[in-house]
Amino acid sequence: MDRQVKFTSEILLKDVISADPSLLMVMARFGIPLGFGDRSVGEVCAENGIELATFLTTINFMSGRSWNADDVEAGQLMTYLMNAHEYFLDFVLPMIRRKLIGAIDCSSTDELGFLILRFYDEYVTEVKKHMQMENAKVFPYVEKLLKGEFSDGFRIEKFASHHSHIDPKLKELKDIIIRYYPGKGNDLLNSVLFDIITCEHDLRLHCMAEDRLFVPAVKKLEAKAAEKCGGVAVEVKSSDQTYGASVKASDLSEREREIVWCVAKGMSNKEIASHLCLSVHTVTTHRRNISAKLQIHSTAGITIFAIVNGLLTPDEIGVK
Repeated sequence: MDRQVKFTSEILLKDVISADPSLLMVMARFGIPLGFGDRSVGEVCAENGIELATFLTTINFMSGRSWNADDVEAGQLMTYLMNAHEYFLDFVLPMIRRKLIGAIDCSSTDELGFLILRFYDEYVTEVKKHMQMENAKVFPYVEKLLKGEFSDGFRIEKFASHHSHIDPKLKELKDIIIRYYPGKGNDLLNSVLFDIITCEHDLRLHCMAEDRLFVPAVKKLEAKAAEKCGGVAVEVKSSDQTYGASVKASDLSEREREIVWCVAKGMSNKEIASHLCLSVHTVTTHRRNISAKLQIHSTAGITIFAIVNGLLTPDEIGVK
């Protein structure tokens, strides 16, 4: 089916899946089970209590077709997003880790394999923090808005201004495995790489749906709730910092790149200070700033960053 043609309520759901198999996951997150036979999208949504306009907007958005954010109902989309969080945290990310352990040598004797697994674990920790914050703060806030309750303590704009996509580091992991890990003839490694690529794409679309569909829908709820309560839905101003944004080596100063190189070489702060003719306090300050910029707080993560961004090669840190 031509991607220029929008999905409508009359199209058979099985034809939607045939046109874009990845929409199976979207369907599942809306709570639509298999076994829908030859029923149309409209019929299936009605049978399962799914708000039709929201479902159509979401599948058109996810498949690269035209869409209109005005058609989204915030409560229905929130349920979809919550189910997506459960899928990522409880199923796909643990599954990828299990396959990684089987595909690479994670022993301390294979330093690159060990670093890859550590980097992945740190990445999953960031994803959990990202999604758990939304589960704990954003979604309860929206639930109150849906009840007409308006609070001055939070605005969706505050979330949006700090909302960063969580797929770039997964792309970095994929790139370093492809470029540096010797997996000749390793079908399991190729399989887990495919899973990582699929998950990266899925996470990117998930974050985009939050930005482009969910946030506008919540802003409309805020305006309605404020009007009902006799208030004004004033946006909460926040800092210009975008937490977790993808940072490249070129975004670091020359001194920061030197320190990243030293960290990746395994030097302590004292050794870095001696090597660069700096005080230990200055090195500590630089490392703190580097961690804040990269949103990476471990030696393993910084080492992977250094390799991915060409600051040094695996041979330079003794990785063969």
